[in-house]
Amino acid sequence: MRKIIIAGNWKMYKTQVEAKEFLQGLMNQVKDTPEEREVVLCTPFTALDFMSKSLHGSRIKLGAENVHWEDEGAYTGEISGPMLKEVGVSYVIVGHSERRQYFGETDETVNLRLQAAQRHGLIPILCVGETKQQRDSGETESQIFSQLAKDLVDVDQGNLVIAYEPIWAIGTGDTCEATEANRVIGLIRGKLTNPNVTIQYGGSVKPTNVDEIMAQPEIDGALVGGASLKPDSFARLINYQN
Repeated sequence: MRKIIIAGNWKMYKTQVEAKEFLQGLMNQVKDTPEEREVVLCTPFTALDFMSKSLHGSRIKLGAENVHWEDEGAYTGEISGPMLKEVGVSYVIVGHSERRQYFGETDETVNLRLQAAQRHGLIPILCVGETKQQRDSGETESQIFSQLAKDLVDVDQGNLVIAYEPIWAIGTGDTCEATEANRVIGLIRGKLTNPNVTIQYGGSVKPTNVDEIMAQPEIDGALVGGASLKPDSFARLINYQN
């Protein structure tokens, strides 16, 4: 059985005060979430310590939004694996589309970050996906397969989550049909040496479409952000009906 993981990516939306309000609205709504569904909250670095203390003893796992490949002396604005481990982080997002698109993140540095995360006992959530231009040109498969081939060199696929993030469906109003997301995720799974890797869908998952998305046989969860990270909306996502 593949693990089901619903992860929220807060990006830079929440201060510590806002994080506290979010948790107060959420905690009572996860009590009846089926045990086989893992819930992860990936927060900005400034909220990690507060969230670690607030989530202690709960069923919600703490995640971070990036990790540097150096254990010491990481560049300004980066954070290392030992730092994340020290504050109780379990998961870390690597290769997010925004970092690839706007900060020039390469597959080579994504690979280094993946290896660093695993070296320190963190579970990386690797994001892969295509732009609208690549999709319109019929390059979806070749783009994603190229990312996987370069990103996963020397990476333990037994300690990995993948999120299919169609960049063209993030914050654009466009929506990837659930069956199309399922098709692409099936292709991704076919390129892996471990067929039991959890593969999430990461493009515009909402309370209105989560049931259909999670009914797809290849989709093992969601990586969500933005409007879906309000307590009621996120609770609806993790308590989807199947």
